[in-house]
Amino acid sequence: MASENQNLGFVKGRVRGGVIAMKGAFKFVTTEHSGMVQATLAILLTTAGFYYQISQTEWMFHVIVLALVLAVEALNTAIEKLCDFVHDDFHDKIGFIKDVAAGAVWFSAMAALIVEILIFYPKMFG
Repeated sequence: MASENQNLGFVKGRVRGGVIAMKGAFKFVTTEHSGMVQATLAILLTTAGFYYQISQTEWMFHVIVLALVLAVEALNTAIEKLCDFVHDDFHDKIGFIKDVAAGAVWFSAMAALIVEILIFYPKMFG
């Protein structure tokens, strides 16, 4: 596929790569439960951002942490699918890999939770 993109030329190859990436993102949020949950939370929190009229700086942090969680969650899903493809039975090493990937999601989700609380708590209860 890399040589296929090289033959398209620089701009066409980048556009094609972007289209493929958008298809992957769409597949993630429409077929994976974790993607559906995270996308729904992102929509709800973004709606709350408009409702509470968060500042430009708050929007920047909001968008960054939502993108971080969605990206890490998608990578975790890809790792899990790859592990299942390589070794579909339980194996200690595969279990370790999946646990560490899930831990990465937890780190990003906790960071996002803290940022969202810092943004919305004062507006809702302050």
